[in-house]
Amino acid sequence: MDLKEEDILGADIGRHWYYRSKAAALRRAVAGLAPKRLLDVGAGSGFFSRHLLSETPAESALCVDIGYPADRDDSVAGKPVLYRRDAGLTDCDLVLMMDVLEHVDDDRWLVRHYADKVPAGAHFLVTVPAFAFLWSGHDVFLEHKRRYRLPEIESTMRDAGLEIVRGSYYFGFVFPLAAAVRLADRNTTEPRSSLKKQGALTNGILTAICAAELPLFPINRLAGLSCFVLARKP
Repeated sequence: MDLKEEDILGADIGRHWYYRSKAAALRRAVAGLAPKRLLDVGAGSGFFSRHLLSETPAESALCVDIGYPADRDDSVAGKPVLYRRDAGLTDCDLVLMMDVLEHVDDDRWLVRHYADKVPAGAHFLVTVPAFAFLWSGHDVFLEHKRRYRLPEIESTMRDAGLEIVRGSYYFGFVFPLAAAVRLADRNTTEPRSSLKKQGALTNGILTAICAAELPLFPINRLAGLSCFVLARKP
C-alpha cells in the first residue's frame, strides 16, 4: 500500500471511505479461498493483511517491504504478523500485492519473483490503479510508473506464469465523478495527493455508495478506479 497516503490519513485510515471500501472488496475477492498464511508484498503497515487476519480465519501474515528499517514481529487478533525486508521460500497460500506493481519498472519480474517463492496452487490478489487517461498529479505524488486497463494487468500476470481466476474493476459507482475531476485537472502534473480526510457525512455517503457496488463488483469489467485480479500459480 502507499505509505504516503497512510501518512496523510494516520490512525483514521481504517475509517476512510476509500480504504474501508477497498478492504471490503478484498474480503469479497478472496472469500471462497479460505487462505491460512498471507504474504503481503509491498505491505507498508500491513493494513490489508492485518484486516484479513482480523476479519477472516486467516492464521498468519508475512509482510515484506524494502522500506522497513529492521525486521520485527507483531500480532493482530492473537495471530502473528512478521515484518521483513525480504522473504525466502514460504508456504504462504495467498499473496497480496495491493497497489504495488504500478511503482516498479518491471512488474512482470516482481510477480514472477514472488511466484517462485510460494507453492503451486497459491493465489495472488493484485490491485492497481486503472486507466491511463486518469493520470494526474496524484500519480506523480505517489511515484507511479503507470496505470492499467484490466486486460493489461491480466496479461502481466499471465506473462509471469500465473493463471487468471477472475478480474474486475472496483469503485465504478464513483468513477464518473472521479474521472470528471481528473479530466478537468488533466494538464496539472504537480505532485499532490487527491486523498484527504473527509467529514463524517461525506465519508459515510461515499462508503455507502461503494458498499452498494459490492454485489456487482465481481462482474464489473467496464470501468472503475482500481483493477482487482485474482490469479493462481499452476
